[in-house]
Amino acid sequence: MKKLPYYILDVFTNQLYKGNPLAVVRCEGELELSQYYNIAREFGYSETSFVWYSDAEKSLKVRSFTPGNYEVGGGGHNFLGAVSLALLQGWDIFSGQGDEHWVTMKNEKLPVVINEENGLILVAVKQQAAKNLGTINPEIIAAALSLEAADLELNNWKPTIMKTEVAHTMVPVKNRALLNQATPNPDKLKEISKDYGFEGFYLYTTDVSEIGYLTETRFFNPAYGIDEDPATGTAAGPLAGFLQQANYINANQDYKILQGVLVNHPSTIHVKVTPNNVLVSGSSVIVMEGTLFL
Repeated sequence: MKKLPYYILDVFTNQLYKGNPLAVVRCEGELELSQYYNIAREFGYSETSFVWYSDAEKSLKVRSFTPGNYEVGGGGHNFLGAVSLALLQGWDIFSGQGDEHWVTMKNEKLPVVINEENGLILVAVKQQAAKNLGTINPEIIAAALSLEAADLELNNWKPTIMKTEVAHTMVPVKNRALLNQATPNPDKLKEISKDYGFEGFYLYTTDVSEIGYLTETRFFNPAYGIDEDPATGTAAGPLAGFLQQANYINANQDYKILQGVLVNHPSTIHVKVTPNNVLVSGSSVIVMEGTLFL
């Protein structure tokens, strides 16, 4: 029987049992697709990441799966948590890369920047510049969230499909009470995401419960088996890009997004829009570790 070490991390937080939980399995190379699926379902988190180091590519390799048998890409908590684990464990993953560092996610090289903040390792992934892929009628979105179209009236913004690494719809919500009141209809959300060609729904409001945050958010992605995600880096990047394009925030300035409050996993996602990229960053803590059997 084969044994593989695994770790549970909380991502986008510096506190145990906060942030977005992530299981990371350290492998010796690729597994069978069915093994990825089975392990991800067994952990039951929104995503489970599998990591190994490729000497030939001089890169840490990451693959991530949801409990619903979907493989996900992009630079979200599944990616940042995996990189954070390697650094927290002291694994040599950047040897031979030179000054520019990267990690391979789903066969795509993603540039990363490593900093330290108050003794914590802060991992940033450089997402692509945000692209606006069009708007969706607020009435369509509101009906799938048990809200009214008027509840989505915020600064004249419309539900907008944005993409850096992954396309999600940014859904403005008038205030925090309505943000918390939103109740997703999974079947309707799946239908909308299929019709318009994107993945998840990122609800956001500028009515924030804590000082120092840009927005407070919630994320739903039932098409990929994610009911509600406590922290979503692949959506935070597009949101930052949207807000900068709307002249609501400045380029080259750090901002913080608050997510996961309603599910008791408050998360802090750092974002910065640059001329060529959107940087999404956060810290992680290891909660537990163990061994799984194949």
